[in-house]
Amino acid sequence: MTATEKIYKLFNEFPYISTDSREIYKDSIFFALKGENFNGNKFAKEALQKGAAFAIIDEEEYYYSEKTILVNNALESLQDLARVHRKKLGILILAITGTNGKTTTKELVSIILSQKFNVSFTHGNLNNHIGVPLTLLKMNSKTEFGVVEMGANHSGEIANLCSIADPDFGLITNIGKAHLEGFGSLEGVKKTKAELYLHLKKNDGTIFLNANNSVLVKLAKDILNKVTYGKNDADFNGEPIQSPPFIHIKAKFPKGVLYLNTNLIGDFNFENIMAAICIGNHFGVDPLKIQNALKEYTPKNNRSQLINKGGLKIIMDAYNANPTSMQASIKSFISGFTGNNFLILGDMLELGKSSSQEHIKILIQIQKYQTTNIFLIGPIFTEVAKNYNFSTFLNVDQFCKYLSENKIKNGNILIKGSRGIQLEKILDFIS
Repeated sequence: MTATEKIYKLFNEFPYISTDSREIYKDSIFFALKGENFNGNKFAKEALQKGAAFAIIDEEEYYYSEKTILVNNALESLQDLARVHRKKLGILILAITGTNGKTTTKELVSIILSQKFNVSFTHGNLNNHIGVPLTLLKMNSKTEFGVVEMGANHSGEIANLCSIADPDFGLITNIGKAHLEGFGSLEGVKKTKAELYLHLKKNDGTIFLNANNSVLVKLAKDILNKVTYGKNDADFNGEPIQSPPFIHIKAKFPKGVLYLNTNLIGDFNFENIMAAICIGNHFGVDPLKIQNALKEYTPKNNRSQLINKGGLKIIMDAYNANPTSMQASIKSFISGFTGNNFLILGDMLELGKSSSQEHIKILIQIQKYQTTNIFLIGPIFTEVAKNYNFSTFLNVDQFCKYLSENKIKNGNILIKGSRGIQLEKILDFIS
């Protein structure tokens, strides 16, 4: 019996996985993972003392008892366990990746498919080499459909995640400039995201394709099994119906046109909504149930959230940022809101050598908005904006101090920036 077979046998008896010794599920299996600043092996004994049934370690010196299982690599062991479990499940799995919108699309797809199936899906941002295995290992015999979000910041990562999740269906939301520090270039982003298409092509899977995205259409030209969606010339057609601040959809279902209201902000969300509707329709979800699911969904976790605070309407979109999403958010905000507008923008991280250039492009975009109050936060924006007439702050704490002395009481605010800038702190200082 191999180590993976042994662990899987234990997993059937103790079907809960823990990777953090501070949060141990009783009778779970603890995997001693490593990172740049931690070594899970050091906490294996603690995990067992807190109630873990077994601990998987990869450093012999931390062997504690017969409940400690030594493997060559704890992370690879976790991934191999997930591979075996995925095969045993035998369910349909949809993989979603893309530069922007993958989490929102995953949420929409999951809530729509849940109208017909028992769906298990990626929670939070567990979309990497650790998160995907954990997502799969939370699925069980009751699961009828799996939705797995896949993120990447280096070449080859999507291929690896596909080897673990082995998806039957796939969707790339879009391809843009993000994590250029890891990918090296936009071409590197394309190649990595396309690894999902290559996996599905090899395994006779099916992709859901935005017919109006020329980059994706080109990447998918050799794939036979595809279902397209878009504004026109697609298998599933729809069009945006603006109702500021929210976006609504007029969609053409097989039995007729249906209007769908959402709580999503920004015309860039049209593609995310259409993808979810198309997928729901493909798997036979009742259109009226799709309509109701979209109506009830409200974004959270700082992703295009609309927050009403006194005389302010705040668009909180500070979970992540890259040049593509930043430009789209600004454009949508300016076109959707009139009156006293405020742009509060934080640095876009992980852009490598392109960082200064991409931030300057944002400056060029926003300098034409003469009637808008603009604040830039972070060392990158502060450096590149020296020759522009914008208010800059080295960090969010400096800006919060400014806000405490210069209250914003009325108007519309877009807060957009990378997670590392911590723009969510601003909310406590806005009236």
